Amino acid sequence: MNWACATANSYMVKNLLEEEFAVKVNLHDLQAGILWQSVATGDIDFMVTAWLPLTHQSYYEKLQDDMVDLGPLYNGAAIGLVVPAYVEIDSIEELNAHKDKFGGRITGIDAGAGIMEATKNAIEVYDLELSLMEGSDAAMAAELKTAIENEEWIVVTGWAPHWKFGTFDLKFLEDPANVYGGEETINAFTRAGFADDYPEINEFLANYYLTPEQFGGLIALMEEYDDKNEAAKVWLEQNRDLVESWLQ
Repeated sequence: MNWACATANSYMVKNLLEEEFAVKVNLHDLQAGILWQSVATGDIDFMVTAWLPLTHQSYYEKLQDDMVDLGPLYNGAAIGLVVPAYVEIDSIEELNAHKDKFGGRITGIDAGAGIMEATKNAIEVYDLELSLMEGSDAAMAAELKTAIENEEWIVVTGWAPHWKFGTFDLKFLEDPANVYGGEETINAFTRAGFADDYPEINEFLANYYLTPEQFGGLIALMEEYDDKNEAAKVWLEQNRDLVESWLQ
């Protein structure tokens, strides 16, 4: 998926596999629903961008029997509505009282993302008088950057890990109705039969795990490079001991 965390994660794994296992890896940039379906049908071998239990819940419930969950590669992920720290509210319940300052809108990402479905639900649960605007991760981040430069109020669909939390001073709005759930994990899923075809790579994927500091560093480094493959190679070289621990 074309999210900052998913892009960083996928390019790093691609380059690691090509370096360590001498295979050619093709990346496909797909919306969440198509990505899940493609792994389930075997058109794609694996993904390292499955958010559970809430963000991709609908896809997981439909397709879990047709694929293999290798478990979390990251713990402590979160989704919700995010504002700059200078915005003088702390809860989703306060949005309506300040809707004009937010321009009557929530800046979202691509329509198929789980966080967009959760936000539609939040609009109903909290009876929000703001419209959800579709876009992309990059477009959302660009609007956020512009708003912060002008010290304007903005609310966006947000998730962590994401480079924006290392670049800007942001906060999640409190979610008393728990629409966005608690902490999430990011998991690796393979197609059925992948372990038989690529046992060593499957073992690596099962071992692959990042801490918040490690994942944050990977995402931040990726943002410094136009060439994501080059960025991945730099990160792999800087984290050789960690890489070797995954390959044991």
